[in-house]
Amino acid sequence: MYPTGTIHKNLKTVQQAIDSALRENNRLENATKLIAVSKTRPQEVIEHALKAGQRLFGENRVQETEQKWVGLKKLYPDAQLHLIGPLQTNKAALAVSLFDVIETIDRLKLATAVSRHIKETGRKVLCFIQVNTGKELQKAGVFPEAADRFIETCRSTLNLSVEGLMCIPPTDEEPALHFALLRKIAERNNIKELSMGMSADYETAIQFGATYVRIGTAIFGSRPH
Repeated sequence: MYPTGTIHKNLKTVQQAIDSALRENNRLENATKLIAVSKTRPQEVIEHALKAGQRLFGENRVQETEQKWVGLKKLYPDAQLHLIGPLQTNKAALAVSLFDVIETIDRLKLATAVSRHIKETGRKVLCFIQVNTGKELQKAGVFPEAADRFIETCRSTLNLSVEGLMCIPPTDEEPALHFALLRKIAERNNIKELSMGMSADYETAIQFGATYVRIGTAIFGSRPH
């Protein structure tokens, strides 16, 4: 686990790399935002990043997020949380109460539950559709050929605020192919936000139009086993 100063330094290094990639690809300054993936990290480690000025964070588990972030949100009310892990339908209510963005909407039952809880609470929660660009059976996400219809259903039938798409490319394939595919789906559905790219491939993702990159290891170091 990195000491405080190292987390500060790593955040600065990653941000500089993001800025450089944006310039190299003739994209606007600040067009890609950094999500610090704080899943499994203890509260005190996350607070080091908060003290360094980081405000966007990604978490995988709803209950873990509740335990860590209820107190942190009181101290840092401008922090924003993205859910980047699979969401069970029975956790949808808690997710809506905790997260500012849910990136992993991928099936009708879940989308319906999220929509209902948003209406009941009046919270503004942005929704991203997770697309399984590699069509991996063990991985969550709607398949690319079903994405257009699913997006339309979420918007017109469920009145969800579908603002973005998210993908996790297969580890053994060229990520650029998957980033290009996600961008095509976004363009034809008039979707502006693309959450794609992690510690190993975020500069490639920026080349293909990522508006969010999700980075954990390059900031916080390897997760303990």
